[in-house]
Amino acid sequence: MTEILMPRLSDTMEEGVISSWQKQPGDEVAVGDVLVDIETDKAVMEYEAYEAGVLEKILVGEGETAAIGAPIAVIAPKGGARTEAAAAEPAPAPAAAPAPAARPGSDAARGGAG
Repeated sequence: MTEILMPRLSDTMEEGVISSWQKQPGDEVAVGDVLVDIETDKAVMEYEAYEAGVLEKILVGEGETAAIGAPIAVIAPKGGARTEAAAAEPAPAPAAAPAPAARPGSDAARGGAG
């Protein structure tokens, strides 16, 4: 997984405001796709993806502010684990086969050991 960090888009920029997300969680992302419009102290600028994958999670919503270097989103590899938590969870165990029923007339059916 790759964290997308708030970039420094100008020399005087200290934080940015997410103007609008161009991709939503679950959307495929190619290198060069515009992910988000970021408002700086001077202009609104497009921010492009540098990695391909699937937009996993948006960490900073539209209208919210983030400092330079702060994570704003997460991109997962295409076809990879959806989340770290999901990847860490073990697969469900197969259901146990039911115990065979005691046959009438057997020692087990009479409650005896033999």
